[in-house]
Amino acid sequence: MAKVLVLGGGFAGVESAIYLRKNDMDVTLVSDRDFFYIYPTSIWIPTGGENVESVSVPLDQLARAHGFKVIVDPVTKFDAVARKVDLASGRVLEGYEYIVVALGQDKIKHKGGEHTLSICGKPQEATELYNRLEALIARRSGRIAMGFGGNPKDTSAVRGGPAFEVLFNVHNKLKKEGVRENFELTFFAPMEKPGQKMGPKALEMMDMMFGMTDIKKRVGTKITEFAEDGVLFEDGTKLESDLVMFIAAGTGHSVLAESGLPLSDTGFVVTNEYNEIEGFEGIYAIGDSAALMGPEWRAKQGHVAEVMARNVAYNLFNHAQHIDSKESYIEHLNILCVMDTGDGAAFVYRSGKTAKMIPMPIVGHWMKKGWGWYCRNSKLGKIPRLPGM
Repeated sequence: MAKVLVLGGGFAGVESAIYLRKNDMDVTLVSDRDFFYIYPTSIWIPTGGENVESVSVPLDQLARAHGFKVIVDPVTKFDAVARKVDLASGRVLEGYEYIVVALGQDKIKHKGGEHTLSICGKPQEATELYNRLEALIARRSGRIAMGFGGNPKDTSAVRGGPAFEVLFNVHNKLKKEGVRENFELTFFAPMEKPGQKMGPKALEMMDMMFGMTDIKKRVGTKITEFAEDGVLFEDGTKLESDLVMFIAAGTGHSVLAESGLPLSDTGFVVTNEYNEIEGFEGIYAIGDSAALMGPEWRAKQGHVAEVMARNVAYNLFNHAQHIDSKESYIEHLNILCVMDTGDGAAFVYRSGKTAKMIPMPIVGHWMKKGWGWYCRNSKLGKIPRLPGM
């Protein structure tokens, strides 16, 4: 039985551990926290619809359900040449035939970033967003700015959907509280056409939604700094705000910088379409840690990370059995999400020349809620997995 070390407890890491065990591998998963966090449903934490516990699955439960081992201890160093991993506790892991790198990514640092909170950051930031929003509602007025940043070196590392989702959910929360007219909501981003990956029709629909909900826009100007009371732009203007939520674009994980692995300009691990790394047989990189191949509109998403994870489980098993058969993630590359608005949702899909954004009033919101339940329970093996999910 081949020994496999999985570095990371997110979508890519957990999915690979589950499927490697299905192939009867001896799997150890290392994570910096003791739970799997379902980021797509954390969008409801700021408005009180969920909390950190309700969108988390304890790793020990997943380990028992699937038979892999878990070590909760942050990775501090990875030497890919020596195939050695150092942990924060001082423990050293080595002697594994295969290593799957699924550490995720870091965020680009911005001046004054400590004055912002992110829905795609540490889970406690989502809770702090809830606390800050509740305080403003108690005050019955305020200015709220929400947006995301870009990475000119790698557009796949931009995560904008959750910013739109939280913003529309906050709009609906304020309406229910009867104070929406007392709040100024503003979306901001440095690029000219934020969300253009979804396609031109989606951009038109987003503009229409901003108009219908009286959400202002500040786009197309570089962000220079965040302050305690707002956002400063390159043109000398300032967006005054009592609360700023900002999703910084991704960059390579700091641990990988000195790993010896080949990295892109942004610090992501360079792999082929099978997530193999040239010159490092038996080491794979998946999910946000890997440089994503494909068209300009490509995006690092959870479902793509899971496709990579399942493929690597298949490819790794065949490698161990000396079988020349591999699966590529390229044919599964698409943008796919249900973008929640609090009182409905929009189905977003892009693949090749196809780009769709379909409104789903009311039912869309409950579809995404249902997906959260499905994600948790299917991961735990309590219900069957749907084909391809």
